[in-house]
Amino acid sequence: MPRVKRGTKRHNRRKKLLSLAKGYYLNKSKLYKFAKESVEKALTYAYRDRKARKRDFRRLWIVRIGAAARQNGMNYNQFIFGLKQAGVDMDRKILADLAIQDPAAFTRLAETAKSAMKSAS
Repeated sequence: MPRVKRGTKRHNRRKKLLSLAKGYYLNKSKLYKFAKESVEKALTYAYRDRKARKRDFRRLWIVRIGAAARQNGMNYNQFIFGLKQAGVDMDRKILADLAIQDPAAFTRLAETAKSAMKSAS
């Protein structure tokens, strides 16, 4: 079996990994062994936190909608239930944006939700 020297392939792979570790502290950006550990951990965190960011934003939107709904005399649950009864299809991102940017429009939505809840019961 012929002997394989990995010259450029190994060099290029290590160079790519060290470029990912650029800006890390001390040996983590200079030495391959430590850079590999740091980059692996960083990529794991990046993957995990891309998922977590979606959860965090949804939680923020719900808090904002709940606060605006309480200003209009109902809680978050009642508000969302009333919108569903009224057939209003708006996602939480848009509702939270309305609550901050255009409180008058949010108040109209709250009135719609209240009237839909009264007619449903």
